[in-house]
Amino acid sequence: MEHEIALHLPLWVAAPLVIFCIALSGYMSAAETAVTGASRPRMHRLAQQGNKRAVLVNKLLDRKDEAVSAVLLGNSVLNILSASLTTAVLTDLFGAAGVVYATAIIGILVVVFAEVMPKTWALLRADRVALMLAPSILLTLALLGPVAGGFAWIARVFLALLRVSTTPEAHEHAELLRGAIEMHGVGHADEDAPEEKAMLRSVLDLGDRTVSDVMVHRGSVVLIDADESIESIVAQVLAAPYTRLPLYRGQPDNIIGVMHAKDLFRAVKAAGGPESVRVTDVMTPPWFIPESTVLFDQLKAFQARHEHFAIVVDEYGVMLGIVTLEDIIEEIVGDIEDEHDAIKRGVVMREDGSLVCQGSLPIRDLNREFGWGLPEDVATTIAGLVLYEARRIPEVGQTYAFHGFRFEILKREGTRIAELRVVPPPAIQTANV
Repeated sequence: MEHEIALHLPLWVAAPLVIFCIALSGYMSAAETAVTGASRPRMHRLAQQGNKRAVLVNKLLDRKDEAVSAVLLGNSVLNILSASLTTAVLTDLFGAAGVVYATAIIGILVVVFAEVMPKTWALLRADRVALMLAPSILLTLALLGPVAGGFAWIARVFLALLRVSTTPEAHEHAELLRGAIEMHGVGHADEDAPEEKAMLRSVLDLGDRTVSDVMVHRGSVVLIDADESIESIVAQVLAAPYTRLPLYRGQPDNIIGVMHAKDLFRAVKAAGGPESVRVTDVMTPPWFIPESTVLFDQLKAFQARHEHFAIVVDEYGVMLGIVTLEDIIEEIVGDIEDEHDAIKRGVVMREDGSLVCQGSLPIRDLNREFGWGLPEDVATTIAGLVLYEARRIPEVGQTYAFHGFRFEILKREGTRIAELRVVPPPAIQTANV
């Protein structure tokens, strides 16, 4: 004996149920979009200002995966239930053709009222919708969270069988920030001001770059022999465009201290003349740092020690150059020039679009100034890049072409490229003329 169990609902009962399911499904869609689109920095600021709803949103953002899984589960169940109810009622009314009618009707209702409309609304006002729906989303998470967690565990098991990693990559947050920076100003009036983007990118780069990328090379550092007469030292300090100068004894690698010009001049004034001043009394101990020190760590070290000057050395203790607080700040905001800078910039622009550059110019500064894309990972200076690509010490007058640029050697000092002419690609020339 066969028993048939059939669901027979009158239209006046099924229609309100279907409408209720679609409305609840629309709520779930809006909740999903609001949780994924809410701005965590804005919610954090509102929470600090005492907004209780923002505190709830922050709790949801801390459990974003669980919240999204819960509302997706509820959304799927509601859509399936509304489709089943409609199919059952229309099949009773129209027979087999009711399946076609139910598919068309539910398809339109779900797409328009349960997906597109609520998601569009939540996407355009993600923060406001998140604040509005936060309490109910937390209730949904409490009710459906355990079930959604079970489904998520099953999904992770199958992904593991397919050798798909479910662990977020370590650089994900940094890449999100970089993407947000690149989107900054797009379509607005400030899109034509790339300085803000360059500055924000530079802040992120502090964790990837080392002091060797921004230091002043030893060849450009003004060093003073501590064994010279005090009159000679005073004259050298007056002639130098810097306030802090390293002192050495015997050989330049033997740095014994750092002298501040103000300390020297105060001592000379207090003594009534330079004759009785000893340079060792006015210098401070040198601060040596390895070339591999990360810029962000060095910036914090400058702040902690209340110092502005450090000597950069290699693994053998040989002096490579110096780095100052100003060098790191310039890495963020660009060149800071004052009236005492000896050379404003080692670049001369020619009418044909080419540039005459000093070999010691950092590649990063040129890329940032002219919008170039020369590689910064193989060399620090433009001369170093030419040496790396040429694989030899070039002669004056030789020309090389790589990375779409042409480099002509104009001047050499010993084995060092002192000056060269750079011809950018035609497209870049046109953009900078």
